[in-house]
Amino acid sequence: MHAYQTIFNELQALLPAGATFSCDQPEESTHGDYATNVAFVLSKQKGMSPKMCADELAPTLLEKLKDTVEKVEVAGPGFINFFLKDDVRTDEVEDMASHGILRPILDETALVEYTDPNCFKVFHIGHLMANTIGESLSRIYEMKGYDVTRVCYPSDIGRNVAMGVWGVMQKESEKPGADASLKDKVSFLGMCYAYANEQWGTNETAKKEIIEVNKAIYGATDAKVMEAYAEGRALSLEYFDSLYTKLGTTFDAFIYESEVSEPGLSIVREYLAKGIFEESEGAVVYKGEQDGLHTRVFVNKEGLPTYEAKDLGNYEKKLTLLPNASHYVVITAKEQDEYFKVINKVSEKIHTNLVGKLTHIGHGMMRLPSGKMSSRTGNVIGGEDMLEMISEKIREKVTEMRVSDKEKEKLVNDIAVGAIKFSILKIAPGKDIAFDFDKSISFEGDSGPYLQYTHARLSALL
Repeated sequence: MHAYQTIFNELQALLPAGATFSCDQPEESTHGDYATNVAFVLSKQKGMSPKMCADELAPTLLEKLKDTVEKVEVAGPGFINFFLKDDVRTDEVEDMASHGILRPILDETALVEYTDPNCFKVFHIGHLMANTIGESLSRIYEMKGYDVTRVCYPSDIGRNVAMGVWGVMQKESEKPGADASLKDKVSFLGMCYAYANEQWGTNETAKKEIIEVNKAIYGATDAKVMEAYAEGRALSLEYFDSLYTKLGTTFDAFIYESEVSEPGLSIVREYLAKGIFEESEGAVVYKGEQDGLHTRVFVNKEGLPTYEAKDLGNYEKKLTLLPNASHYVVITAKEQDEYFKVINKVSEKIHTNLVGKLTHIGHGMMRLPSGKMSSRTGNVIGGEDMLEMISEKIREKVTEMRVSDKEKEKLVNDIAVGAIKFSILKIAPGKDIAFDFDKSISFEGDSGPYLQYTHARLSALL
């Protein structure tokens, strides 16, 4: 147990339940490592001055904390100062250097959902931004003492997935062989989706076929469709996992869109009868204007749940995972800001215990230099392609490093990830980012690699 927590626990034991007091690091080091006002709190109960109370407590506290504290002094009108033993202080510094700052212990939890890639589609730079912000926020919560549950919500059902499946079935002859790399197989899926997306807007026959594929996936009614769906979904999820490893993210739970589809539909039907939703031209909608928002469709004319209904099922699943969290946070692109105002308002009406606990953080767009906005898998650049562009530039800088090729590749990946994460995090969430490749990998100045270099030098000194 950290010295601070040991001292805090002894002080807390002196007071009645619910009493508040301070135990902080004083501004002046001559006042010790920690100082408390506990004598001021107890003096009223004991009917004596804070100074007399502190003088009485000091020797008792020194005896109880003799393994941790070198001396206890009374200062001013009744403050008690604690001076740690040298070996305890040394252990604390070593622990801080290894694990970060001392974390308070809170009996509070937070659930953070982020990254949320789409099966059959490119894991693009927007997903990199959501992952970076979500992981950073999760670590900030942890450093504040929260128990954090990291959640990813991959899209594995719906019209976009149906487009990918339809595209795969159309491009069967171009499918990579079994011995092809995972990246090539996933690139093929992205190409199929891009083709289907193009056909959706120009080919009425293709559009009708995609609608039927979508229904077939929801109902699992067509063996050929389900075979293409299952194979593509598995490849996408395997690929996503490989990217999470590169990015340094480990999720505690995955909530798949397919598993919250039916629960979301049931919720809408239940609360349609209770007046939260209403029918409109064959669909089920929420009239958000009543709350200063806008109308959104939760069940479409085909009777299928929309993203909105599935997000209600998603919250239901989160409540099963973590029923009493203090914060439920979702990170997506800022284009969904208004969408989540509606989703969160409806969720609060269904679960009144969620009022004030739901937060959506919208991130901006990343704009790349001219000539870099291309990808083999569509009109957006893939997240891995982005990392590879940065890695290639870093390899040119580390050619002289005296490490093995395997260690060098890990080093290159770590620097590339650091470069892109710092470039994202130094800009406030919601603002667009003009990404500069050369500045991002600079070993001097305002960059991730410079921070990593500084950390390495400090570690060497320690």
